[in-house]
Parts: sequence; C-alpha cells; structure tokens
Amino acid sequence: MDYKIRDAVQQDMTQVLELIQELATFEKEPDAVEVTVDELIKEGFGENPLFHCFVAEVNQEIVGIALVYYRFSTWKGRSVHLEDLIVKESMRGTGLGSALYAEVMKYAKSKGVRRVEWVVLDWNKNAIDFYEKSGATLLKDWYLAQMDQENLNTFVSKL
Repeated sequence: MDYKIRDAVQQDMTQVLELIQELATFEKEPDAVEVTVDELIKEGFGENPLFHCFVAEVNQEIVGIALVYYRFSTWKGRSVHLEDLIVKESMRGTGLGSALYAEVMKYAKSKGVRRVEWVVLDWNKNAIDFYEKSGATLLKDWYLAQMDQENLNTFVSKL
C-alpha cells in the first residue's frame, strides 16, 4: 500500500475533524466532539499554533492523523503530548498507525524533548499491547483528572 505521512495544512482540517469524530464514536462518546474546523484552523495554524498535526494519506484521502502539542513537566522540562493517533477503521492493521507513531517519536526527538506522553483507554488492548511492545511505560497507578466546562463554570462561580 502506498501512503504518505506529512504535516497537515489548513485545507486538511475538514477530513481531520471527520477522523476525530470517528474516534469519538469508537470510544463510545459520539456526541462529545465540540471542536470545529474553524477552531482547528485558528488554533493550529495561527501565529502561535497550539498543536502540530501529521496526516497519513492514501490516494489523496486522509486516513489517519496524529495530533501533538508541547507540555512542560516540572521534573523533565519540555515534553510532547500525543493527544490523538487516529486511523480510519477501514485502514487499521495496515501499518499506518505504526508509521504515524514513528513520525511522532521522530518529531519529539528532533525537538529535543525529554518525554512523550499520552493516554490510552484501559479497554483498548490492541493499543496497549502496541505501546508496551514499542518500549512505552504504562503508568497504572495514576489517574487522569479532568474538569469539563460546566464543572469549571460551577467551581469558579463559587469562588
């Protein structure tokens, strides 16, 4: 299979959002996606982009993405966070996910970061197995904490 991994451009964001929606459905949260194409363009391609996106392309169709951004660790310094690595369902098992993952790791190394981190659902055994085989450490004694917009508003209103 011929494929190309490249940096995303603004014109890709419609297809990127379609893959984000496909991932949300796969993760049993089909109504959770709130981001828009306009937001992806604004936040990813402005003067100070908040993220970098790689796309996997087959026959001019985007069939996979990896979206990353910088974080700062008080212990390690600058790190790269892999927010999502998505491969279209019909293209899974073709090696595209591995190619995108490798691209993220090469990117992180080229940026001189000390760590790449991401989260994976505990029921996604295929992903967990892949990450462990690649040498990644899964931190099973940590919890992921989040505060959604509604709870954030409630919390701040009580201050």
